[in-house]
Amino acid sequence: MCPEPTTDEPCFAAFPPAVLRPAELTSFSRGGGARTIPLVTRAVGAEVFLTGQTIFEGGAGIPLHTHNCPESVTILEGDAIVEIDGTEHHVTRFDTTYVPAGTPHRFRNASPTEPMRILWIYASVDATRTLVDTGVTARVDAEHTKPAEPHR
Repeated sequence: MCPEPTTDEPCFAAFPPAVLRPAELTSFSRGGGARTIPLVTRAVGAEVFLTGQTIFEGGAGIPLHTHNCPESVTILEGDAIVEIDGTEHHVTRFDTTYVPAGTPHRFRNASPTEPMRILWIYASVDATRTLVDTGVTARVDAEHTKPAEPHR
């Protein structure tokens, strides 16, 4: 599948160059005041990793969960409280987290009124999320099926 390491050919050339504009893409409800905008996904040809953005309304958060692959998150807007493996951290614009596979974590908006936006990157197109409270596991890209209500 990949060329010999001595060539200059990219290993994963199936994903054509693209410009993805979040303001022009559909967002999907995550529930609890969070909505996600998928960016680099299998649907556009990704074979190695997933990226997207999640916007949290004031006070919104997501439940404690784990993934089957590493995840990195960068705060693009606002302030957040991230809990990683039982320890809470205050993070703000451009702060970045790295969470290894299997490590419980969650994000919540630190502001009760202002929005918070993150950029997430999963190290696999087959990323899953397992909720700690219920043990329910689902593919991350399966969340991209219920369009969010238009943002006011």
